Amino acid sequence: MSDDLIAKYGDARVPRYTSYPTAAAFSAAVGPDEYAGNLAHIAAAGPVSVYLHVPFCRSICWYCGCHTTITRQDAPVADYLDVMKEEIELVSFAAGNDVPVKYVHFGGGTPSVMKPQEFSALMAKLRSAFTFEAKAGVAVEIDPRTLVAPMIDALAENGVDRASLGVQSFDPIVQAGIKRLQSFEQTERAVAGLRSAGVSSINFDLIYGLPKQTVQSCIETVRLAAELRPERFAVFGYAHIPAFKKHQRLIDEASLPDAKQRNEQAEVIAEELQKAGYLRIGLDHFALPNDQLALAARNRTLRRNFQGYTTDDCDSLIGLGASAIGRLPAGYMQNHVPLGLYAERIAFGVLPTAKGYLLSEEDKLRARVIERLMCDFEADLGQLSSGSGFDTGFLVERNDRLGELMADGVVTISGERIVVCEEARFMVRAVAAAFDAYFSSHGHTHSKAA
Repeated sequence: MSDDLIAKYGDARVPRYTSYPTAAAFSAAVGPDEYAGNLAHIAAAGPVSVYLHVPFCRSICWYCGCHTTITRQDAPVADYLDVMKEEIELVSFAAGNDVPVKYVHFGGGTPSVMKPQEFSALMAKLRSAFTFEAKAGVAVEIDPRTLVAPMIDALAENGVDRASLGVQSFDPIVQAGIKRLQSFEQTERAVAGLRSAGVSSINFDLIYGLPKQTVQSCIETVRLAAELRPERFAVFGYAHIPAFKKHQRLIDEASLPDAKQRNEQAEVIAEELQKAGYLRIGLDHFALPNDQLALAARNRTLRRNFQGYTTDDCDSLIGLGASAIGRLPAGYMQNHVPLGLYAERIAFGVLPTAKGYLLSEEDKLRARVIERLMCDFEADLGQLSSGSGFDTGFLVERNDRLGELMADGVVTISGERIVVCEEARFMVRAVAAAFDAYFSSHGHTHSKAA
């Protein structure tokens, strides 16, 4: 792939496509009443996933793009968890109190900022409000720097079987540039503690495109991380959006790599992980061959949601907490972001829905096409449109963006099957954007494609 094409598509700011449409299309016209109405039918749609957002950290990492609040005190966290328990009751009541739960995911922020007894109480509330399947999976995002033994015990006692640890980079120069100092030894201790407690699946998050990051530092980070043998890796490109996340202004933009350098870093990370025995899954995940994520990729059952690539096959996701996004068969619902407003709505006994989006049949078709492209690097347009009431012509005819991708050798089309060329797979988000009816109509706060 030529440097010109890497620059052309790598510098393009496009969504990560963890949903379609993306949150930029959400509207305040969809609120608590619409959410409650759709929750009333959710149990009949099969088992659901539950996402709980814990928007607190002990310190700010300069690269962070999450909705989080910095607190050194425990009281704000405890108060927030009390409010979240009330939200659980509101959602459970609206849904009829008999919703089967298959997966639970705690994200943030830093969910492990909770005290062990607080985590246990929150899990107890969930189990009393919903009907957990016998083998329901529970995942928690963890900051290894603050994980303590009592919290590890609480995780194990409450059925946590998956943990995702933020690593980003082991290079001390890069760590200083993003204000996140984390030693290999801290990470090693966290992994050992989780393993001894019976947590069966561990994921590491790595990031490329960070300030002062080099190809060599990426190689060294992967080699160290692979020594700890997590089942999975998620590898993300740093999204520099200082207009949206003001703390990112603390990062020296001159120290950030360009599109070509970002691509080199991404590819060398992939090469090193594959040398270490990991299989490349989709755009940016890696897994050991016997991991469920790898099996799903081989079976073409891989899915994509707000946590990235997943084996979660539920059609509904209940989002709990400030800023949390839920997905129902009818569309998406997002809670208020400000903590005060979120708590205020719940105090009035109202679901804290700020905005959302109700899907049309065309949206659902485009979502299926984009998900298959993101997961499989190809999509059978005829198969995906079957029964939708649409033929495939409107997806490809007069699609200038798709035509340009074809002319540049990024994709090929044979009949109704579109395939992303192997050497251009890192540009798959740019390909997905060709099927996004809303792309370029909601500003430019997305991350770079490579």
